[in-house]
Amino acid sequence: MPVSDTIADFLTRIRNASAAKHKSLDVPSSKLKVAIAEILKDQGFIAGYQLRTEGPQPTLEVKLRYYFGQPVIREIKRVSKPGRRVYAGVTELPRVRNGLGVAIISTPRGVMSDKQARRENVGGEILCTIW
Repeated sequence: MPVSDTIADFLTRIRNASAAKHKSLDVPSSKLKVAIAEILKDQGFIAGYQLRTEGPQPTLEVKLRYYFGQPVIREIKRVSKPGRRVYAGVTELPRVRNGLGVAIISTPRGVMSDKQARRENVGGEILCTIW
């Protein structure tokens, strides 16, 4: 069955797999999902990811991270949706949990975290928040 919002599907799979305490999960790959996984890895929310190209569709294997048996990802939410896009300038970028969390932003310079977008003085579409 085709999915209309592939990013929301990706985030839901991460949320469900971490709640079920899986070590890793496989999702169909795209450049945007790889960019989001790279930010999650850099911020310490996942242990790593691997891009597999065998087969007709490349897949992305995401290795989840746990701390004392509890998932590191407490909450992951899609902000901008296909029916309602949410954009923010550099001064309006959200602070997730007063800086403890991360907002992932799609900017003209690529996908980046909210902290990096503030440093580079650029705004864009708020894809999701995570903490």
